[in-house]
Amino acid sequence: MKLSDALALGRLDAHDQSALARRGELSATELVEAAILRIEALDPDIAAVSWRAYDLARARAAGPLPDHPLAGAPYLLKDSLDYPGLPSRGGSASRDEQPKAAAFAYVERLDAAGLIPLGKSAMPEFGLLPVTEPKIGPVTRNPWNLARSPGGSSGGAGAAVAAGLVPLAHGSDGAGSIRIPSSACGLPGLKPGRGTTVRVRARHVVEDLLVGDALMARSVRDVAAGFALARPDRAPPVTAASPRRLRIAYAARTLAGAEPHPSLKAALEQAVALCRGLGHEVVEAWPDIDGPAADRAERVLWSHIGADCVDAVRASGRDPAACLEPWTCALGDIAAGLTGADLEAALGQLAVLPRQLAAFYGRFDVLLTPTLSAPPPPIGEMAPDQPADLLMERMFGWCGYTPLQNLSGTPAITLPLAWDADGLPLGVMFAADRGQEDRLLALAFELEAAAPWRDRWPAASVAGGA
Repeated sequence: MKLSDALALGRLDAHDQSALARRGELSATELVEAAILRIEALDPDIAAVSWRAYDLARARAAGPLPDHPLAGAPYLLKDSLDYPGLPSRGGSASRDEQPKAAAFAYVERLDAAGLIPLGKSAMPEFGLLPVTEPKIGPVTRNPWNLARSPGGSSGGAGAAVAAGLVPLAHGSDGAGSIRIPSSACGLPGLKPGRGTTVRVRARHVVEDLLVGDALMARSVRDVAAGFALARPDRAPPVTAASPRRLRIAYAARTLAGAEPHPSLKAALEQAVALCRGLGHEVVEAWPDIDGPAADRAERVLWSHIGADCVDAVRASGRDPAACLEPWTCALGDIAAGLTGADLEAALGQLAVLPRQLAAFYGRFDVLLTPTLSAPPPPIGEMAPDQPADLLMERMFGWCGYTPLQNLSGTPAITLPLAWDADGLPLGVMFAADRGQEDRLLALAFELEAAAPWRDRWPAASVAGGA
C-alpha cells in the first residue's frame, strides 16, 4: 500500500473503514498496514503513540471478523488500560514494561467487537494532569498547532484521532480527561455516566466513583457505537437525531465562579444561537449547587489519587522522589496535609450533587457550558515540574467545568462547534442527568449535521500529508 492511499483511508471514520473490510473491498490486515504507515509518517511530529504493537495487530487482523459496525477498525489503547501482551506504564517511569496477562470486561468487549489494537497512546503520569507531557515521554503535541498541548490525560488518544492516525482511541475521564483533549483537538468526546459501562480496571473507590471510559473518535456515530458496545445492558447505539425539542440551560462561569476566556464565551454564545436556530428552547440558568465546594472536592479527591500512587511506590521499597514526577509527589504531600473533615466534605459533594442535579434536570433537559476556560495552552505551561501551587491553579482553572460530571456521576459530551482566530478548536459541553447518554448523543447527531466538522482537519494530519 502506498502512503497516499493510507492517508486517504485515514480520512474515513471507523464505520467506513470497517465497512470496507466487511464488504471484502479491503482486508482488516490492509486497514492495519495503512494505520501503521500513517503512524510512521505523521507521529514523529505529534508523538501520540507511546507503545507500538504492530505484530499483535497483524495477528489479530488475520483472524475472522465478527458482525459489528466497528469490526476491523484499528485503534489505540490508553497507556493505563490493561491488555494481554502489552505493558501498562501509565506514563510513569515507576512502572516497568512487563506485559499484562489479563484484562477486564471492557477490553473483552472491544475484542469481541473486532477492533484491532495497534498499541498504546501517550498520557501524563497516572493521568494526573490535563496535558500530556510525561517525563518518561513522549511529549504529545496538538495537531492543530504543534506548539500547543492536545490536553490530557487522554492526550495521545485525542491527538492520534484528530490527526487521522487511527479512527478510534480509548480514553478515560476522571476530571475531564476525555472531554479536555477532545475539546483541544476538535473531536466529539463523551464521558459516560457512573455505572454505564462494564468494568474497565481493578477496583478503586475513588476511581470507580469519578472515572468514565469511552472510545474517542471524529464522528458521532463512532462515539455512539463505542459507547453502546460497552454498556452492561447491551442496548443498541443511538444512530440519529431526535425530533424532540429540548429545554437547554446555559451558563458561562466555571465551578469556582470564574469567567472564561473571551473566545470560549464567544463559542458558548455561538452554540446557544445554533441550538435556538434548531428550535430548542435555550435559557440562561445554573443548578442550585455550591460550585466552589465542588471544585474543592475534586481537588481533594485528586490529591488522594496522587497519594495512592506515592504509597504504592513507597510500599515497593523505592523512593517516590526517584521514580515519580514532582507533581505526583506534590499531590501526595497535599493529601498528607488534609484531614478527615476535608475528605468528608469531598465525599459529601458526591452524595449531594446527584440529587441537586436531578432537581435541575427536572426543569431542563441539558446544561450547556464551555468545555474549558481557555484555548489549548502552550507546551510546558502545565509541565509536571512546575511549582505545585501554580500547577494546581492552572490545572483546575483551565478545567473549571468538567469535574462536575465526574463528581455527580452524570454524562456529558463535548462537541467541536467553534474555532478561535488562531485556528484552534474550542469545544462546548452538553451535560444531562443520569442515564441520559442517548439524549446527548441524539443532540450531538443533530449538531454534527447542522455545523459539520468532518472536513476540518489540522495541518499535521492525513489531510495535510506527510
